Amino acid sequence: MSMESSYGPGAHTIKGIPTHGGRYVLYNVYGNHFEVSRKYAPPIRPVGRGAYGIVCAALNSETREEVAIKKIGNAFDNRIDAKRTLREIKLLRHMDHENVIAIKDIIRPPQRENFNDVYIVYELMDTDLWQIIRSDQQLTDDRCWVGIKCILSCTCWYLAPELLQNCSEYTAAVDIWSVGCILGEMMTRQPLFPGRDHVHQLRLITELIGSPNDSSCEFLRCDKSRRYVRQLPQYPRQNFSVRFPNMSPGAVDLLEKMLIFDPHRRITVDEALCHPYLAPLHDINEEPVCPRPFSFDFEQPSFTEENIKELIYRESVKYNPDPIH
Repeated sequence: MSMESSYGPGAHTIKGIPTHGGRYVLYNVYGNHFEVSRKYAPPIRPVGRGAYGIVCAALNSETREEVAIKKIGNAFDNRIDAKRTLREIKLLRHMDHENVIAIKDIIRPPQRENFNDVYIVYELMDTDLWQIIRSDQQLTDDRCWVGIKCILSCTCWYLAPELLQNCSEYTAAVDIWSVGCILGEMMTRQPLFPGRDHVHQLRLITELIGSPNDSSCEFLRCDKSRRYVRQLPQYPRQNFSVRFPNMSPGAVDLLEKMLIFDPHRRITVDEALCHPYLAPLHDINEEPVCPRPFSFDFEQPSFTEENIKELIYRESVKYNPDPIH
C-alpha cells in the first residue's frame, strides 16, 4: 500500500511507501529519498532546496501542527559537516526565543548505528531572511529594524578578523560583526565582502574599514596572524555615508560601530539594541538574557564522525524516547 500527497494545484502526487513495519514512510521528492516518521502525515510537499539537501512541509498528525522537515543527507561523510549539524542542533535547542526558529523534533533513526541522514523538524515559517534580501520588495528602515533586532540574538557566521587566530573561543563580538555584514547586505542587496577565499575577503574588508594600526592588532595573539595583517596593502577607511548612499544616517552609524577590526572596540549587543536606529523597537521586556552559557563540550578535536553520530542519535532520543511499558 502506498500513501499519496500532492503539493500545489495540478502538481503530480508524491507517493509514500511504508517502511520499518509501518513506523516510517519513504517518499521520493525531486529524486531524493525522504524517510520520516509515520506521524508526519501527507501531504508532504517540498518548500526549499539547498546544498544541504531538501526541506519539506508536513503535518504532525499528533499535534495537528504544520512543520518544516530538513533532510541533511550523508551527514557523517566528514567530521566538519557532521559537527556543523550537531552544532546547529545544540545551539537551537539551547536558545528559547521567539525570534529564533525552534526545533520541534529530530526524527529518530530506525537503527542506532546504520543511518547516514539526519532529519530536523522546525517551525514552518512563511519566508526567511535570504528570500527577503533576494526579493524585489523595498526594504525600508522599519523592515530592517525587525530583521536586525531578530538576528542580534542569532548565531551568524561571516569571516570576522579575529578568526585569523584560529582560536576556539566564541565571542559575542563575532556575532556583532556578522550582524553588521547582514545589515549591509540587507541595504545593498549584495554581500559586503564576497571574497573568493579568506585572503581576498580580508582585502575587501580592509578596503572598506581601513587597514588596522598596531593597536588594533593587539587582540591577535598569534604572531603569524599579526605579521600577516601588517604586510597587507594599506587602505584608508572609506566614508560609509558615501559608500552606502541609500542607507539612513542611523543605519550607517550602527554599521560603522559594528564593522570595527578590533572586536573589543565593536559595539556590544546591549549597546546595539539601545542604538537610536533600533529605538522604535527597543523593549527591554522583549529582550531576555539567556540564563546559562552555551556549552561547547562537543567541539573536542578528538571526536570522530562516529562519536558525533552517537551524540546526534542521543539528541533524537530526547524528542522520541522509548515507550514505557
